[in-house]
Parts: sequence; C-alpha cells; structure tokens
Amino acid sequence: MNSDENQIEVPPPKGTIWLLPSLLTTVSLFSGFYGIVSAINGRFVHAALAVIVSAIFDGLDGRVARMTRTSSHFGMEYDSLCDLVAFGVAPAIIAYLYSLKDFGRYGWLAAFLYVATTALRLARFNTQDSSSVAKSFTGLPCPAAAVMVATFIMFCGFFAASEQTKGITMLATVYALSYLMVSSFRYLSFKNHETAKAKAFQVLVFMVLTIMVLATEPQITLFFLCLLYVASGPFLALYRLFRHNGQEEEGPEVIR
Repeated sequence: MNSDENQIEVPPPKGTIWLLPSLLTTVSLFSGFYGIVSAINGRFVHAALAVIVSAIFDGLDGRVARMTRTSSHFGMEYDSLCDLVAFGVAPAIIAYLYSLKDFGRYGWLAAFLYVATTALRLARFNTQDSSSVAKSFTGLPCPAAAVMVATFIMFCGFFAASEQTKGITMLATVYALSYLMVSSFRYLSFKNHETAKAKAFQVLVFMVLTIMVLATEPQITLFFLCLLYVASGPFLALYRLFRHNGQEEEGPEVIR
C-alpha cells in the first residue's frame, strides 16, 4: 500500500502569511497612500481615482483568498489595518484638503469623526459572525463610504461647482457617511457565492450593462451608482418599517 494515500493533510500554522492576498492588500494600501500624496499636491482627481483603485483591490484580495483557500488570521488583521488607512485616513485627508479646511475647526473635526467611525466600523466588522456578513453588512462598508467621497470630488470637478457649494455639500456628506458607517442599517453584501453561482448568467448580464453605463460619463454615473448604494440602507429600513406596520394594522380578524 502506498504510504502517500494515507497521508493526512495538515492545516497550515496560524502564523502563515499567504503572499498573493497580502500583495493585493498592499496594493490597496499603496493606492490609498498615493491618494493622500496627490491631495497634498493639489491633484484631487488623481487622489479620487486612487481611492477607487484601492477599493477595487480591497475587494479582490478577499475574493482571491476565499477562492484559493488562503485566508488567514494574519491576512484579516493586515487587511483591517490597511483599510483604516486607505478608507479612513485617506478619504478624510482628501476631503479636508479639498474643501473642509475652509471651515476651520469644524472642518478638521469632521475629518477626524470620519476616521474614528471608520475604525469603529472595522472593529465591529471583525467581531461579527462570518455567516451574517455573507448575507448583508451592518452599517455602510467603509470602502463604499470612501468611494462616495471620491466620486463626489469627481462629480464636482465635472460640473465645476463653486467653492461654497463644494464645501457645504462635502461637510454634510462626511457627517452623513460617518453616521451611516456606525448605524444599524443593513447593506447588501456581494460575498454570497451560492447566489452568484445560481444566477451566474444574470450577474454577467448585469455586469455588462453596468460597464456600458459607466463608460458613458464615469464622473456622473459612478457618483449616482455609489449614491444609490449609500441610500439603499436607510430606504430599505424604511420599507421594512412600513411593511411591518402595515402587517400589524391588518392583523388576523377577531370573531366576536
């Protein structure tokens, strides 16, 4: 009998560092840091694009780790630390240098609030049950919030908005995103592989249509797609509330 057939597969040690997912996470971190440098140099469109690229690679590293079964505790911790920089510190600094600095103390306090709520959002995510995360997110995911800031800058640049309009709208946006990240609103998660496999053709068609829409005017379509996702949490909560109240009002008939 061949001894190789009876070999038992030994799981890797807890400290194992998988190269490919960690490399993608590092690229995400690099893009976020480049966004900060670009904002300091006054190149805000480049900074916004860097945040979007960072979000793309952040989505890739987790998927690659799950597909190749190379998830590790080190990777999760490293990803969270990088996310705090790429989707917390970077968008806050970019937003501050873009328009929040005109508000003085209120501007940098808003930027700090954004960083703090991002850290709280990541800490809550890391302590959640993985099965519940696969279905939906509790609170707005920090990459989506960061992309919202980035697409807002691109949107304002496309329409050449005034400084006052940019400042007031950015201040309101940062406060709203900070609240949504630590809220209890439920947001759609795209980590459910079973659903993706069952509706692979529909997903492919949707991706093709999305690419076509984005290719028309990226500065506009990206902003509104991101805004739609950000607003989906509160709207779904209101929908469930009205539906629940409607069911309570109807109730079963009572025979007297």
